[in-house]
Amino acid sequence: MVNVIAAIEALADIIIANKQKLTDLDAAIGDGDHGINMARGFEAVRVKLVTANPMDIGAVLKLVGMTLISTVGGASGPLYGTAFMRAAAVVQGQAVIDTHTAAEMLKAAIGGIKDRGKAVRGEKTMLDALEPAYEAFMQGMADGAALSTCLELATQAAGAGIEYTKTIIATKGRASYLGERSIGHQDAGATSCYLMLAALTALAKQHRQGD
Repeated sequence: MVNVIAAIEALADIIIANKQKLTDLDAAIGDGDHGINMARGFEAVRVKLVTANPMDIGAVLKLVGMTLISTVGGASGPLYGTAFMRAAAVVQGQAVIDTHTAAEMLKAAIGGIKDRGKAVRGEKTMLDALEPAYEAFMQGMADGAALSTCLELATQAAGAGIEYTKTIIATKGRASYLGERSIGHQDAGATSCYLMLAALTALAKQHRQGD
């Protein structure tokens, strides 16, 4: 339980620290509020975690998801909120996350985003970071890598996914209005996904070194 709370704190830290960067990226081709909205959502999550007493990992993630849905504006709140809610369902009643469980959580989160956003890979969205990340995580797990290494591989793949979003036309959301003018710009949602994976990777590495 302590570890999952620390993980959520790490996500909040990295999103709030990159609020302006995410907002600037979104301003180039979107509504210009991704960083502001995401930071507000995670600030609200922090407040909730101080007063709540979730009984297991699933309860923590459900709280995060519900809070993001209710406090983050635009498309990001429902998408990220649904992702956390789907991941929460995987670990309901659990107090420990192993590599296999983490893979199932990521798969469920991606499924939630696809269902909620009616999006697929290649449309210049967060899926262009998350689906390659999941594939890299699964390859690492198949190779017998530790959770921290699988997360590192996932983060690297998400970073490559961000670069890919610069090369394609946006076909979802406000960015789709720009057509070919959206080429050359990276997707803000893909970037926030990458940042969160990077935060989890750093935390997992610290935990492993402390063992």
